[in-house]
Amino acid sequence: MSSRIACGLIALHLIGGPSTLQAQQRPALPPSAQQTLERLREEQLQLERVRTERAELEQRMRRLQSSARDVSAERANLDRQASATSRVVRSLDQQLGSLVDEVENVNVSLARTQDELAVKRATLQFRVQEIYKRGPLYSVEAMLSAESFGALVGRYKYLHLVAERDRTLVQRVETLNKQITAQRSLLVQLHGNMESNRRQQSQEAARLRRLELQRGQSLAQIQAAAKQAQDRLKQMGRDEERRAGIIAALEDSRRRAESRPNAAVGPRTLTTADIGRLDWPVDGTIVYRFGRLVNPNSTSIRWNGVGIGAEVGTPVKAVSSGEVALAEGSGTYGLTVILQHGGGAYSIYSSLGSVSVRKGAKITKGEVIGTVGRSDPDLPPRLHFEMRPKDGVAVDPLEWLRRQR
Repeated sequence: MSSRIACGLIALHLIGGPSTLQAQQRPALPPSAQQTLERLREEQLQLERVRTERAELEQRMRRLQSSARDVSAERANLDRQASATSRVVRSLDQQLGSLVDEVENVNVSLARTQDELAVKRATLQFRVQEIYKRGPLYSVEAMLSAESFGALVGRYKYLHLVAERDRTLVQRVETLNKQITAQRSLLVQLHGNMESNRRQQSQEAARLRRLELQRGQSLAQIQAAAKQAQDRLKQMGRDEERRAGIIAALEDSRRRAESRPNAAVGPRTLTTADIGRLDWPVDGTIVYRFGRLVNPNSTSIRWNGVGIGAEVGTPVKAVSSGEVALAEGSGTYGLTVILQHGGGAYSIYSSLGSVSVRKGAKITKGEVIGTVGRSDPDLPPRLHFEMRPKDGVAVDPLEWLRRQR
């Protein structure tokens, strides 16, 4: 009976109860691996924020390119995109460095674990061989051959410790196997992350090169646009001087004619009573106003009239009756009609697509004198309209026109 009890106790310790198996836990990843994964997650979040910022910049760039071209704003947007892409590349570099370091740590840890497993397996194999050689009843024989109860207890304790050590050895081998599996899985994951990181780096570096090239092209466009704008401004200045010369010549001719003895003074069809009462020469929206205007490219221009935006071909009407003093092209102002209203008053209609009157013709108020055209490629189709009510001096035409409905 005592031998059966001893055998049962020894077998129970060798096999191990269910509570022992449940107490075994999955081996956790090395602390350095956990920290690296946390750091990589943070860096990925930062990377996503930078990419979101860059996507917003790209969307803004598309809006810029689809609207009126503003090369300086486009250049600034490209600079910000390049900066965001550089930050993405730096973030990817940092992540790659972290991945390389962690791969090295996991490789070292895996090597140590494999070495320990080899030792533990060799030990376990030796113990299994020894148990097999001694047979299944060796423990019972050792217990029953005790000469006294004290020796029995001593042998029982010894056999219990041996069984506990063997069970611990089996558990350690099992734990090491799981740890090696987890470390190999982590290595596969890290290598995959490294490959993905390198692909992203290559793509981002190519994107950065494209942005640098685009920035260079944009700078060349800015310089070309600036030169073009300066040339056009100079030409417009020369055209304005020519226009002023025409008005001065008309005024000089009028004064000489009126100074002759018994000269018939023509009627004045435009007076201060017309201020705020004249019909618009064409219905539309204001493109630019009278006075000095600063352009997005930092150039400035003084407009002696207003730009009234309208579709090409829209009829243009005389704001008051008068005589056609000029009906021809006028440089950057395009086709132009100048109406003389007597007493040194003039109204000017430029950027016309067509002219339907001739010099010297008498025009009635509201009569169509031409159609809207487009003389400036940087501006939408519009009528350039000027009012010069006294001595050929330009004033704000909006003061003379009725308020828009």
